[in-house]
Amino acid sequence: MLRMEEVTKKYRHRGQLVTALDNASFAIEAGEFVAVVGPSGSGKSTLLLMLGGMLSPSSGQVFLEEQSIYDLNSDQRAGLRKRKVGFVFQTFNLIPYLTALENVQVPLYLGGVDPADQVSRATALLTRVGLGDRLHHKPCEMSVGQQQRVALARMLANDPALILADEPTGNLDPETSQQVIGFFEEFNREGKTIVMVTHDPRAAERAKRTLRLADGKITSSKSGRERLHVA
Repeated sequence: MLRMEEVTKKYRHRGQLVTALDNASFAIEAGEFVAVVGPSGSGKSTLLLMLGGMLSPSSGQVFLEEQSIYDLNSDQRAGLRKRKVGFVFQTFNLIPYLTALENVQVPLYLGGVDPADQVSRATALLTRVGLGDRLHHKPCEMSVGQQQRVALARMLANDPALILADEPTGNLDPETSQQVIGFFEEFNREGKTIVMVTHDPRAAERAKRTLRLADGKITSSKSGRERLHVA
């Protein structure tokens, strides 16, 4: 489903040339649940952004379902993301003045879904993640864990085939973190492909496969069930 071929990403930071990814090549099959681990600055978030069509490589190609993403123009890439990709972030990125229900409706509205169907689908998704009694609460009226569950429901709104998650448990307590990873496992059992950047070894162990990045290079690819040390 996803493939990188000899991808390098370089940029300048404070006058220094930084190599975030260095000739990276790998493939992720449809239905996999892959954790990406490694120390800070190893290129994990850069990798995720490139897989999602949000950051073009300096060289090499990125494929989603055999489509070379960066051969598309920006509007075409945005359309591809809207149809096929769901994002989850550590900071949730909820709109603070909207309720949980309205936050989940946003991608449905942008997708041209009928207003009544927006409400129905958003309600069902929030109920699925245990927030059926929080539909009309704004982010500031919910716990951190509840806000992340709103973000999960919003990510599912357009039924993406691919989920890209950047440190989705980074701001959560251990119990809530395990609950969120449980949702990812559930989504994966339903056939969704998941790529998750994480520093949490317990989260990485729940994935089916692990990619380790160091200094912009992929140094290993192993079963997520093996014992890991995550820097």
